[in-house]
Amino acid sequence: MSSFPDLPRMDVVDLGGRATAWLRAPVRPASVHVINLEHDDEDLPGWLRTEVGDACELPKHVLAGRYDLVFSNAVIEHVGGYLRRRAFADSVHALAERHWVQTPYRYFPIEPHVLFPFYQFLPVSMRARISRTWPLVHTKSADQEAALRDALEVELIGRAEMSLLFPSSQLRAERVAGLVKSLIAIKA
Repeated sequence: MSSFPDLPRMDVVDLGGRATAWLRAPVRPASVHVINLEHDDEDLPGWLRTEVGDACELPKHVLAGRYDLVFSNAVIEHVGGYLRRRAFADSVHALAERHWVQTPYRYFPIEPHVLFPFYQFLPVSMRARISRTWPLVHTKSADQEAALRDALEVELIGRAEMSLLFPSSQLRAERVAGLVKSLIAIKA
């Protein structure tokens, strides 16, 4: 709210989010268009709509729309490789002048998806084993092949890449115990 005090009057596009997050939000924008790879088939109020789509390759009708704000919370690290992250950032820049894009910080000691110390720096085979056996992982991988896919699915990024992807944005750090936990690219 401090970055976007006019949020209640804004038309927002959420790349990779969920309708339920907006239904629970303490402040409701004028409208929200959620785009996600998975279908969200809840019965939604008129100000909130969802659509299946890839934020890295948005349909023309979405790119033709105009929004006041692009919002994305912890999605960019899931899209796959630098070129896909670049395409994601290009979508953000094409959709609105203003944005709020958050990602977990690569150098925070606890990887947030698996809750394992320094997981992001381990070899893929070790990460796959952890994703099958670690008791704190959100969803354990079913088998070795799935574990390898899960280990490769998340690529946490740091300040240099966020600055490259969002050069005109303010880069804000969220901290826990004095350590940077996540980065937010904000263009207000």
